[in-house]
Amino acid sequence: MSLNKKVAFYTLGCKVNQYETESLKTKLMNLGYENVEFEEYSDYYIVNSCTVTSIADKKTRNILRRAKKNNPKSKVIVTGCYAQTNGEELLNIDEVDYVVGNSNKEEIVNLVKELEKNEVKNHLMISDIFMEKKYKELEFSTLREMSRAYIKIQDGCNNFCSYCKIPFGRGRSRSRDFQNILEEARKLSLEGYKEIILIGINIGDYGKDLDMPRTFEELLEEIVKIEGITRIRIGSIYPDRISDRFIEVMKNKKIMPHLHISLQSCDDEILRLMRRNYGTSLIKERLKKLRDNIPEIEYTADVIVGFPGETKERYENTKKVIEEIKFSDLHVFPYSERENTQAVKLDGKVDIHQRKMRVIDLENAQKEINRIIREKYIGKKVQVLIEEEKENSYYGYSQNYLRVKIKNKTGIKLQVNDEINIEIISIEKGMLIGEL
Repeated sequence: MSLNKKVAFYTLGCKVNQYETESLKTKLMNLGYENVEFEEYSDYYIVNSCTVTSIADKKTRNILRRAKKNNPKSKVIVTGCYAQTNGEELLNIDEVDYVVGNSNKEEIVNLVKELEKNEVKNHLMISDIFMEKKYKELEFSTLREMSRAYIKIQDGCNNFCSYCKIPFGRGRSRSRDFQNILEEARKLSLEGYKEIILIGINIGDYGKDLDMPRTFEELLEEIVKIEGITRIRIGSIYPDRISDRFIEVMKNKKIMPHLHISLQSCDDEILRLMRRNYGTSLIKERLKKLRDNIPEIEYTADVIVGFPGETKERYENTKKVIEEIKFSDLHVFPYSERENTQAVKLDGKVDIHQRKMRVIDLENAQKEINRIIREKYIGKKVQVLIEEEKENSYYGYSQNYLRVKIKNKTGIKLQVNDEINIEIISIEKGMLIGEL
C-alpha cells in the first residue's frame, strides 16, 4: 500500500514510450499511488526518456534537473532509451536517484515498492538489451486518447541504420503474441473504441521472429474481423515494406487510407549511406501503386536533411521527389550526430547552419503542398470521428488523417466517438472546416 504516496510521470518521444508509461502508471495506481501532474508535489518522479536525437537527450536532461523542484526529498527515476544507452551519464545528474533501462523497465513498480521500505542500494539497473529474445507483455498497458486507442505489437529493430541509436536502446525486433494482440483489440472494442492504432519500433517486421511465423498482413486481416472496430491505423512503415499483398490488405474499408512513411531521404546515395534498403525508384513506384489502388490515400513522412554527404544537389533530389509525391504533412529533422553510430565516421559533414536552412526550406515547400492537398477537399464530404468538443465546435480526423473542425451552427449535439459525414466548406490554419 502506498500510504497516499504520489507519483508523477513525464514521457518523451514516441507512442511506444507513452504506451509503456501508461502500463507503469496503471500498475502503481492499482497499488494505491495517486498520479499527479509532473509540475506538482510528488514522492516519485518517473521520466521515460528518448534518445532519437541530441535534442531529445537535452530535453530529458532538462526535465530531470527540474524534477525535484517541488519536493527535494522525492525520488527521481529515469527509464527509456536514453537510460538504456547512457545510464551512467544520467546517474551523474544530481537530481537523478535511479536509472532503469528498457531491459529492466518492468522492475520499476517493484523498485518503488522497495523504496517504501528502505533505500535501494542498486542505483543503476540496466542489462544487455540484445539478450532480449522475446516480447515482454505489459499488463494494463493500453494507451487511450479520447476516441482512439493504441496497441503495441512489436519492439526493437534489426535494421541498424547508420544514423540511428534506437536498436541500442530497444534491442532486436521482437513480436508480440498474435492472439494477445487480437485479445486486446477485442477488449477495446467492448469498451467502445472504434479506432485503434498499431504501434511498434518497426512494425513492418512483425511476426518474423515468432515460433510460428506470421506476417503483418495476416495480423491486419484478423483485426478487421473484430466487430465494433471501424478504423484501423498503422503507426509507421518503411517504403520497401509496401508489398503487393500489403496493398491488397490496405483496400479493406476498415483500414484507414493513410500511411506514415519512414522515408528519411529521397536521394539514392544518401539512402545508401544511411543503410536504408531501398532507393528513390522504389519509393516512387510503391507509393504511386498504392495511390492508384486507393485514390483517397494520404501520406505523411519523416525526413532527415543535412546527413553527411548531402550536397546541395542531393538535397534538391529529395525535395523534388517530395514535391512530386505530395505528402499531406512532413516531419523534417536536421541530421543529429549519435554516438556509436556509423554515420559519425562519414565524410562530407554538413554544417549546422546549413542543416537548419534546409529544414526551413523544406518546411516552406511543404506548406504549399499542405494547402494544395487540403483545398481539393473543399466541396467534398469526409467522414470524421469526433475526438473533442470546445468553443461550440467539434474536432476530429478524417479517414485519411486530415484534421477537421466542425462548426456547430445548428445546436445539434454530437458525442465524442461519433462518426459523421461532413461537407468541407473551407480551410483555416491548415484545418479542414465543415458546418453542422
